[in-house]
Amino acid sequence: MRYVIIIPDGAADRPHPDLNNATPLEAANIPNIDTLVREGILGRAATVPEGMAPGSDVANLSILGYSPKKYYSGRAPLEAANRDIKLSDDQAVFRANTVTVTDGVMTDFAGAHPTNEEVYPLIDYLEEKHNIPGVKLHHGVSYRHLCVIDNMADNIPDTTPPHDITDEKVAPHLPDSPLLNKIMDRSNELLKEYPLNIQRQQIGKNPITQLWLWGGGIMPKLPTYKEKFNIKGAMISAVDLLQGIAKLGGLEVIQVPGATGFYDTNYRGKGEAAIEALKRLDLVVVHVEAPDEAGHNGEASEKIRALENIDKFIVGPILQAARESGDIRILCMPDHPTPLALKTHTSDPIPFTIWGSGIEADASQVFTEEESKDKDIVEGCSLIDILLK
Repeated sequence: MRYVIIIPDGAADRPHPDLNNATPLEAANIPNIDTLVREGILGRAATVPEGMAPGSDVANLSILGYSPKKYYSGRAPLEAANRDIKLSDDQAVFRANTVTVTDGVMTDFAGAHPTNEEVYPLIDYLEEKHNIPGVKLHHGVSYRHLCVIDNMADNIPDTTPPHDITDEKVAPHLPDSPLLNKIMDRSNELLKEYPLNIQRQQIGKNPITQLWLWGGGIMPKLPTYKEKFNIKGAMISAVDLLQGIAKLGGLEVIQVPGATGFYDTNYRGKGEAAIEALKRLDLVVVHVEAPDEAGHNGEASEKIRALENIDKFIVGPILQAARESGDIRILCMPDHPTPLALKTHTSDPIPFTIWGSGIEADASQVFTEEESKDKDIVEGCSLIDILLK
């Protein structure tokens, strides 16, 4: 038996007036995902344990079989693992978003999604000029970068994700840490006359006004998939978070050309890479960030388009390959909701579907929040056992 986990990040939602009070899953044309439901089982899962913040870090750890209560130590360390950044015992690492803050308001949590070619020189410039001892900046992808800080492992301050405060005043959400605020303020000073920002403003794009630090922690230790399940697998994702979890869990990271972590990602390439990887591995995880980005931006049409692209170019081809093979199971589920109206994550239970060899259909028809609302809620980190066993 071989296994596929497909994660349309942030796909779950709530009824929205722009969609005639439907959710994106209800409004989207997703016949292949609906086929998984009709021929398999539909359920409902809680991927965010009570009392924990509904981040993609916590939720994806759950989906991949790692109890967040036991293994979670912050988002940034998972991303640092993918960047092969080694932390000493006294160091903590934080996410460093490039953001746009205008008149004290978080107007763009991603600084207009810069390309790596645009932003790497900017991060290098900040690293060279900040002159704050014990602080080192590292490249990430697009707006997602990292900041390693000495002597903070035992006292990691609470922070707020910038995507949680879009269009809000930032002052109430600043970290309770003079050092973190100093780093953020220094980045703002250095970027005021940065050439890229001047160019962006001339063409009507948001400038990158500063770094925003959040999601700090120390490096966790995860048991590998070989140790836990005696299987070999791979991760296909464009974001450091998922790739970092994969590396810590002993999964191969497959790089797909054109995978961006945004609306323009290479959906077809991800589907093709998954099918090819299944020829030699037991498990393949395919993660797509685009629905989550659309949710954070409040863009209903983009969220629907992302879901339809996932259905057409990833789920459809994988389903066809699974039919031809006959020994494959598929789990498809979002990690958490990212409601368009809220522009941030929630911890609402989310629908999941499992299809394939040995799975008997349960009479469910479509992959929507409404269809799953009467299902018993299962713990997110138990789904991997249901899939495998």
